[in-house]
Amino acid sequence: MSFEVQIIIVIAVFILILLVAVLFLHKAKKRYPADIDLMEGRDFERFCAELLRRRGFLEVEVTKGSGDYGIDILAEKDGVTYAIQCKCYATPVGVSAIQEAYAGRDYYDRMVGAVMTNQYFTSPAVDAAKKLKILLWDRGYLERMMEEEA
Repeated sequence: MSFEVQIIIVIAVFILILLVAVLFLHKAKKRYPADIDLMEGRDFERFCAELLRRRGFLEVEVTKGSGDYGIDILAEKDGVTYAIQCKCYATPVGVSAIQEAYAGRDYYDRMVGAVMTNQYFTSPAVDAAKKLKILLWDRGYLERMMEEEA
Protein backbone atom coordinates (compact mmCIF):
# COMPACT_ATOMS: atom_id res chain seq x y z
CA MET A 1 0.00 0.00 0.00
CA SER A 2 1.42 3.35 -1.01
CA PHE A 3 2.15 6.14 1.42
CA GLU A 4 -0.54 8.33 -0.19
CA VAL A 5 -3.21 5.65 0.35
CA GLN A 6 -2.15 5.26 3.98
CA ILE A 7 -2.48 9.02 4.52
CA ILE A 8 -5.95 9.01 2.94
CA ILE A 9 -7.05 6.15 5.20
CA VAL A 10 -5.74 7.94 8.31
CA ILE A 11 -7.53 11.15 7.31
CA ALA A 12 -10.77 9.26 6.61
CA VAL A 13 -10.63 7.52 10.01
CA PHE A 14 -9.96 10.86 11.73
CA ILE A 15 -12.94 12.48 9.98
CA LEU A 16 -15.16 9.54 10.93
CA ILE A 17 -14.12 9.79 14.60
CA LEU A 18 -14.73 13.53 14.53
CA LEU A 19 -18.23 13.06 13.07
CA VAL A 20 -19.14 10.49 15.71
CA ALA A 21 -17.91 12.83 18.46
CA VAL A 22 -19.92 15.76 17.07
CA LEU A 23 -23.08 13.64 16.84
CA PHE A 24 -22.62 12.38 20.40
CA LEU A 25 -22.08 15.89 21.78
CA HIS A 26 -25.08 17.20 19.85
CA LYS A 27 -27.28 14.43 21.27
CA ALA A 28 -26.07 15.10 24.84
CA LYS A 29 -26.54 18.84 24.43
CA LYS A 30 -30.12 18.40 23.25
CA ARG A 31 -30.97 16.13 26.19
CA TYR A 32 -29.56 18.35 28.96
CA PRO A 33 -29.16 22.09 29.40
CA ALA A 34 -25.71 23.50 28.84
CA ASP A 35 -25.31 24.81 32.38
CA ILE A 36 -27.44 23.62 35.27
CA ASP A 37 -25.74 26.22 37.48
CA LEU A 38 -27.72 28.99 35.78
CA MET A 39 -31.14 27.43 36.43
CA GLU A 40 -33.73 28.96 38.69
CA GLY A 41 -34.89 26.79 41.59
CA ARG A 42 -38.14 25.49 40.03
CA ASP A 43 -36.39 24.79 36.72
CA PHE A 44 -33.73 22.79 38.56
CA GLU A 45 -36.45 20.81 40.37
CA ARG A 46 -38.16 19.97 37.07
CA PHE A 47 -34.78 19.07 35.53
CA CYS A 48 -34.01 16.72 38.45
CA ALA A 49 -37.48 15.16 38.22
CA GLU A 50 -37.02 14.44 34.51
CA LEU A 51 -33.56 13.00 35.15
CA LEU A 52 -35.02 10.68 37.79
CA ARG A 53 -37.78 9.59 35.39
CA ARG A 54 -35.18 8.73 32.77
CA ARG A 55 -33.24 6.75 35.39
CA GLY A 56 -36.22 4.50 36.12
CA PHE A 57 -37.98 6.31 38.97
CA LEU A 58 -41.76 6.07 38.88
CA GLU A 59 -44.56 8.33 40.10
CA VAL A 60 -42.15 11.28 40.01
CA GLU A 61 -43.98 14.36 41.25
CA VAL A 62 -42.65 17.88 41.75
CA THR A 63 -44.33 19.30 44.85
CA LYS A 64 -46.26 22.57 44.77
CA GLY A 65 -43.36 24.74 45.97
CA SER A 66 -44.54 26.62 49.01
CA GLY A 67 -45.64 24.63 52.03
CA ASP A 68 -43.89 21.52 50.71
CA TYR A 69 -42.14 20.87 54.04
CA GLY A 70 -38.74 21.06 52.38
CA ILE A 71 -39.41 18.38 49.80
CA ASP A 72 -39.32 19.21 46.10
CA ILE A 73 -39.77 15.78 44.48
CA LEU A 74 -41.64 12.64 45.51
CA ALA A 75 -40.74 9.46 43.64
CA GLU A 76 -40.55 5.67 43.82
CA LYS A 77 -38.10 3.12 42.46
CA ASP A 78 -38.02 -0.63 42.96
CA GLY A 79 -40.66 -0.42 45.69
CA VAL A 80 -38.73 2.22 47.65
CA THR A 81 -40.35 5.64 48.13
CA TYR A 82 -38.25 8.83 48.12
CA ALA A 83 -38.63 12.39 49.38
CA ILE A 84 -36.06 14.58 47.62
CA GLN A 85 -34.89 18.10 48.41
CA CYS A 86 -33.32 19.94 45.42
CA LYS A 87 -30.76 22.70 45.88
CA CYS A 88 -29.36 24.70 42.96
CA TYR A 89 -26.70 26.76 44.72
CA ALA A 90 -23.54 28.67 43.90
CA THR A 91 -21.88 27.45 47.12
CA PRO A 92 -21.69 24.13 49.00
CA VAL A 93 -24.93 22.89 50.56
CA GLY A 94 -25.15 23.06 54.36
CA VAL A 95 -26.92 21.29 57.19
CA SER A 96 -30.30 23.01 56.74
CA ALA A 97 -30.97 21.08 53.51
CA ILE A 98 -30.31 17.82 55.36
CA GLN A 99 -32.70 18.86 58.13
CA GLU A 100 -35.40 19.71 55.57
CA ALA A 101 -35.02 16.35 53.84
CA TYR A 102 -35.17 14.57 57.20
CA ALA A 103 -38.34 16.37 58.27
CA GLY A 104 -39.95 16.10 54.83
CA ARG A 105 -39.22 12.38 54.58
CA ASP A 106 -41.25 11.81 57.73
CA TYR A 107 -43.97 14.30 56.79
CA TYR A 108 -44.60 12.55 53.45
CA ASP A 109 -44.15 9.11 55.05
CA ARG A 110 -41.39 8.11 52.63
CA MET A 111 -38.75 5.43 53.14
CA VAL A 112 -35.75 7.45 51.95
CA GLY A 113 -34.84 11.12 52.15
CA ALA A 114 -32.31 12.64 49.75
CA VAL A 115 -30.78 15.98 48.84
CA MET A 116 -29.93 16.51 45.16
CA THR A 117 -27.68 19.44 44.22
CA ASN A 118 -25.55 20.99 41.50
CA GLN A 119 -22.89 21.59 44.17
CA TYR A 120 -21.18 19.56 46.89
CA PHE A 121 -21.90 19.36 50.63
CA THR A 122 -20.16 20.94 53.60
CA SER A 123 -18.50 18.58 56.09
CA PRO A 124 -21.16 19.29 58.75
CA ALA A 125 -23.86 18.47 56.17
CA VAL A 126 -22.18 15.15 55.36
CA ASP A 127 -21.96 14.33 59.07
CA ALA A 128 -25.63 15.22 59.63
CA ALA A 129 -26.71 13.16 56.62
CA LYS A 130 -24.89 10.10 57.95
CA LYS A 131 -26.49 10.51 61.37
CA LEU A 132 -30.00 11.15 59.96
CA LYS A 133 -29.68 8.58 57.14
CA ILE A 134 -30.24 11.06 54.30
CA LEU A 135 -28.81 10.30 50.85
CA LEU A 136 -26.56 12.96 49.34
CA TRP A 137 -26.65 13.27 45.56
CA ASP A 138 -24.01 15.88 44.77
CA ARG A 139 -22.75 17.40 41.51
CA GLY A 140 -20.57 14.38 40.72
CA TYR A 141 -23.49 12.00 41.23
CA LEU A 142 -25.76 14.21 39.12
CA GLU A 143 -23.17 14.33 36.31
CA ARG A 144 -22.77 10.55 36.40
CA MET A 145 -26.55 10.16 36.12
CA MET A 146 -26.54 12.43 33.08
CA GLU A 147 -23.58 10.61 31.48
CA GLU A 148 -25.10 7.16 32.00
CA GLU A 149 -28.23 8.41 30.30
CA ALA A 150 -26.50 9.85 27.22
